[in-house]
Amino acid sequence: MQEAKYKGAILVLSGPSGAGKSSLCQILAREFPKHYFSISSTTRPKRENEIDGVHYHFVSKDKFEQGIKEDSFLEWAQVHGSYYGTMKSQIIEALYEDKLIILDVDIQGQMNIKRAFPNHTTSVFITTLSQKILKERLSKRGSDNIKVIEERLKNATKEIESLYAFDYLIINDDLEECSKKLICIVKSAFCKASLYHLDSLLQKWQE
Repeated sequence: MQEAKYKGAILVLSGPSGAGKSSLCQILAREFPKHYFSISSTTRPKRENEIDGVHYHFVSKDKFEQGIKEDSFLEWAQVHGSYYGTMKSQIIEALYEDKLIILDVDIQGQMNIKRAFPNHTTSVFITTLSQKILKERLSKRGSDNIKVIEERLKNATKEIESLYAFDYLIINDDLEECSKKLICIVKSAFCKASLYHLDSLLQKWQE
């Protein structure tokens, strides 16, 4: 990949389910109109009120596995028995359009994205202050049964151990304050020296 041609910035958000990533993504969308929220493809069943092409691209297992064989995914993983993945073509197109690209992916996903686009990617881990608070939030959502909640908590315990792989950590105990911090991170992401054609910039400056 010839990254020097791309102008956008990639923001990777990871963290336990229930930590508030969806709410933060909505705030970022309002704050940065020129954005692209990466819509993952998944094989999991569509939940009530979810819209294909808005929340996820819902595809069959056969179609997803065909995409894996064709190397169509920037990253993909199997979570809770279902496939989730990000199409390469969507990200590259948004980078050329100088957009903020927001991805909500798991730990393995963020590592793959940073490997593919090291100059453009900023990663943020979002979590609650404690496992107890996370369990309370998951229970209040009312979208999952007890078995699913316990599985999510088990996965969260593994995810929290990957904090060291991220550029930033935000503990979401206050959504408004958390969003302010995240907005600052995004603004700084667009100022990274690695986004610029530094050799060309220096040559032009010396003319």
